[in-house]
Amino acid sequence: MKQFSHLPVANVAKIALGVALLAGASGVAFASWIDKGAAIFMTSIEAGLAWCF
Repeated sequence: MKQFSHLPVANVAKIALGVALLAGASGVAFASWIDKGAAIFMTSIEAGLAWCF
């Protein structure tokens, strides 16, 4: 069977696992932001850190 890349299968598996973990962490962070986004924004307004408003 012909290999698709010059990288060993173990390295490709490690890269794929790292990408999957990064995607999962990003998903958790986005879900948390959706859940508590308004409170985070109001806290930054009260602290004077929201420069856009």
